[in-house]
Amino acid sequence: MNLAVLDQRISECRACPRLVEWREQVAREKRAAFRDETYWGRPVPGFGPPDARMLIVGLAPAAHGANRTGRMFTGDRSGDVLYAALYAVGLASQPTASHIGDGLALHGVRITAPVHCAPPANKPTPAERDACRNWLEQELDLLAPTVRSIMVLGGFGWQALLPVLAGAGWTVPRPAPKFGHGASVTLAPARPDREPLELFGCYHVSQQNTFTGRLTPAMVEQVLADTARAARLSPIRR
Repeated sequence: MNLAVLDQRISECRACPRLVEWREQVAREKRAAFRDETYWGRPVPGFGPPDARMLIVGLAPAAHGANRTGRMFTGDRSGDVLYAALYAVGLASQPTASHIGDGLALHGVRITAPVHCAPPANKPTPAERDACRNWLEQELDLLAPTVRSIMVLGGFGWQALLPVLAGAGWTVPRPAPKFGHGASVTLAPARPDREPLELFGCYHVSQQNTFTGRLTPAMVEQVLADTARAARLSPIRR
C-alpha cells in the first residue's frame, strides 16, 4: 500500500457515528458565507509529498475549513497562520491556502492529524481518537523511510501521537515527555528499520491562541525552522 491508497481509504471511513453525523450535518447546513459551495463533508486525509522528511500533526479538521475544502488546514484562520509561516520559512510554495487546486505545494513536509473528521466544538472524544489511531500508525509506517522530525500542534495531538509512535517502532521515554511550546525530545528507534525521530511541540494555531497573542507568527516560524533543520531540510527566512 502507498499513501495515495491510504488517503483514499481514510476519506471513506465511517467508523465514528457521532463524527459522521456532525460532519455531514455541517456539509448540508453550511455557513452563510459558503452557502454556494459544495462541502467535502468526509474524513480529511493528510496533505504533502509521500517522501516528506518532516511531519506536522494537528488536532482535527475544522467544520468550515478542511471539512469544507477537503484539505488539511485549508480555508480557515488556523490555516492562514500555518501556511503563512510555512511559506515564510521556505516550506510552502505560497502563503495562502483556499481550496484544493489553488496551486499550493509543500516542500519536504506533510500535514496530518490524529482525528480525520471534524468534531463538534473541535473536541474529539478519547474513543474517537482511538478509533482513528490505526490511520496515523499506517501513515507513519509509510513515511518511516524518510521522516526525521515531527512538529505537533497542541497538547491533544501530542498526547495522541506518543502511543502511536511507540506502536510504530520508536521508543518513547518514561515518564512520557510533556507537551509545551518549544518542547523537544529525541526518540530512539525500537526497530532496525527505523531512524531516530525528533519531536517538537508548538501551541496550536487556533484563533484562541493567535488572537490573544499567546502564539505569534514568529513563534510558529521558529518551531517550524527548528523542526525543518532536524529533518535536514533547509528553512529560509523571507
